[in-house]
Amino acid sequence: MHIFYNVDDNSQHAGYSIMKINENTLLEGDKVVLVPYNDHHVPRYHEWMKSPELQLLTASEPLSLEQEYEMQRSWREDNDKCTFIILDKQRWSEPAAQEEQCMLGDVNMFLTDPTDLSLAELEIMIAEPSYRGKGLGKEVTCMMLCYGISKLGIQKFEAKIGLDNTVSIAMFKKLHFQELSVCKVFGEVTLGMTVDPSLRTKLLGDMAYVKERQYQRHSSQPTGAGVMMTT
Repeated sequence: MHIFYNVDDNSQHAGYSIMKINENTLLEGDKVVLVPYNDHHVPRYHEWMKSPELQLLTASEPLSLEQEYEMQRSWREDNDKCTFIILDKQRWSEPAAQEEQCMLGDVNMFLTDPTDLSLAELEIMIAEPSYRGKGLGKEVTCMMLCYGISKLGIQKFEAKIGLDNTVSIAMFKKLHFQELSVCKVFGEVTLGMTVDPSLRTKLLGDMAYVKERQYQRHSSQPTGAGVMMTT
């Protein structure tokens, strides 16, 4: 059963606090499930971030496990951030599945300009190499774009990507992002997209199969109604 997202055109006026509305939200796509970033996800995340490759791709410094927990609390509690952990839906659907075993990456959206709450920066990381090149990044990005549009009132998106990360650059450009600037000092390109009515209709229509449910840890069974993204 499906019900529909209520698209709130005034949500951008609600302030930073609206970014925390995902703390009890689960989004179920075709290949992935998005769940809030909680403390039980931190040990696996910490192992990921020991990778020099991921540190380079995300422009991150290695942290201690304690610092990683502090970072998780920051992303969970700060009013200007919205974070989901990406799970493999096939593994998550197994009755005995544990979330930590299903983790494959994360996706973040955060406000960057306190004077413009309709602008957000988007970051996505497919941390597990075996899951790359399978279209998961595209589905996650589209899910997050639709969530930002319909739930958070976001109308403009930006993504900063390393110049060497040609796969991600190509993916975002296919999703109608355009090059805004290049910073050779930091080795990154900034891509941006403004959501006009036709693009909004297409995005929400294409992702109408996505379901939103009440989040319960480790549960792969539906709790409550599904949700379809619409215009």
